[in-house]
Amino acid sequence: MGTKTADETGAETGAEATTDEQKVSVATTDEVTGAEAVAADEIDDESADEPVEAVQKEGPTGVGQGAGAVVSAALGLVSLTGSWIGTVAAARETLVGQLETSSSASVAKQVKEVYGDAWQTTAVWGGVFALFALVVGVAVLARPAFGAPGRPQAAWIKSVAWGGVALGVVGLLLAVLKYTGVLLDLPSAG
Repeated sequence: MGTKTADETGAETGAEATTDEQKVSVATTDEVTGAEAVAADEIDDESADEPVEAVQKEGPTGVGQGAGAVVSAALGLVSLTGSWIGTVAAARETLVGQLETSSSASVAKQVKEVYGDAWQTTAVWGGVFALFALVVGVAVLARPAFGAPGRPQAAWIKSVAWGGVALGVVGLLLAVLKYTGVLLDLPSAG
């Protein structure tokens, strides 16, 4: 049988080796290329670690300041819209007012005891949240003065902190106006 396969003749097609010596040469080249690739990966891994270490050595990233600014804005918003604890405290005051007021008391006294005290309690809790928003916002804005020199505070942190301070001031003002009766005073019971 006079036919020979491609392996026997050494006549292979494409990028494959044609002789045993070329096959050994290709295998050795592949091993060297693979070793070089592993070495290159190790170098890349080492250089990839360097910027991370450099960032960590630079100092704080401002994550805490950003979180404080967001908390300040959230507390300011809660001071304006009301909170669960303020609602519960107002309901408790309403219940206490109902229990302590006799049915023979005047209408004005009943309105004050049942509704007025609850309204003032809601105002107090709104003021507490507004005061917390104000304190946290001012602390975030003042923090760079006591931090790493030369590291400016991000603009979004300043903006959100100023928003928290503004909401705190408005919430505190509204709480004082509600508590004193200047804003939405109880109706007169005639």
